[in-house]
Amino acid sequence: MQALRHLVLAAALVALALFLASGPATRLGLWDWRMGLTVFRWGFYVGATVAAAALVLLAIPRTRGARPSRLALALLLGLVAATPGILLQARAKSVPPIHDITTDVREPPAFVALATQRRASPNGLDYGGPEIAAAQQEAYPDIQSRLAPEAPAKAFERALDTARRMGWEIVAADASAGRIEGTDTTAWFGFKDDVVVRVRPEGAGSRIDVRSVSRVGRSDVGANAARIRAFLERTP
Repeated sequence: MQALRHLVLAAALVALALFLASGPATRLGLWDWRMGLTVFRWGFYVGATVAAAALVLLAIPRTRGARPSRLALALLLGLVAATPGILLQARAKSVPPIHDITTDVREPPAFVALATQRRASPNGLDYGGPEIAAAQQEAYPDIQSRLAPEAPAKAFERALDTARRMGWEIVAADASAGRIEGTDTTAWFGFKDDVVVRVRPEGAGSRIDVRSVSRVGRSDVGANAARIRAFLERTP
């Protein structure tokens, strides 16, 4: 039984190692994003299996032993490795599998400075059209254009300041065109999401539109909508 407890703990350490390696190794370019997601997924599978096995073994006096510390540690490590995957799956099921979000689905802000990078990315440059627009409007009805009382020049300055404070890599800031383009890098995997902000005159004030698009992956798991919300909330 002691050997079984050692085996379960060893498997828990493997699960934790898979989880911890999945993001940083992807960010460092040691493997591509697909491999990173695969490693993350296996960390989840192994971690969930180990946690379940440790829990069962802890419930049985014969396998628990007099000092169940190894099984308790295996349970903890398995949960650490599996929990991010559980949360990610739950979030993915709650949103549509789309990755291009904009406040203006009829005339999405266009990428200019980042057009080359967008064309070269798996998700491309073009907007997905009515189907994507309908899915977005059903899932994120709050993602709407922002009307600002300031003149476009002032609204542009405020928008640019917000983009910088959010940590985006600013690629272009064309005040005359009212366009800001930048790239935001996700924390764990280092995925690149491109953002374009458009400022136009609207009556005596301005209309601010934002578009945030992932370069890879069919679903953004809600990340682009969250980014747009944060931007609009932080723009005074």
